Amino acid sequence: MKNTKIYDILHKTRVEGYFRYVDDILLIYKNITDIEEILSMFNNITPDLNFTLEQEQDNRLNFLDLTIKKTTNKLTFDIYRKPTTSDAIICNDSCHPPEHKLAAVRYFINRINTYDLDHAKKQVETDIVKHHPQQ
Repeated sequence: MKNTKIYDILHKTRVEGYFRYVDDILLIYKNITDIEEILSMFNNITPDLNFTLEQEQDNRLNFLDLTIKKTTNKLTFDIYRKPTTSDAIICNDSCHPPEHKLAAVRYFINRINTYDLDHAKKQVETDIVKHHPQQ
């Protein structure tokens, strides 16, 4: 039922893109003059959900672990780290199984290879992984 209501809202307001991961939703739209009205529609779907709004600032928006930057004719991406992020990984000389120790490193490498980062940003991320201090 909620999915049908969301679809109706998206169709009525002509939202061009709807991306959801667990409890984070990204909407892409053009020429919508009242985003507050869309927020109100989402909040009226059910009393159990309370949506909040974060709008782009300086043509940038953080979504999950990405910073999305809007330029004149395209979107560019960078890795976003919250100010509280530690990027801590398991120390190599700990008693954890090797697959646990390598899981974070595999995640960081997979992120570099999966996200649409330009060459310079990939190199920055690669350097961070290579020189990451062990916790």
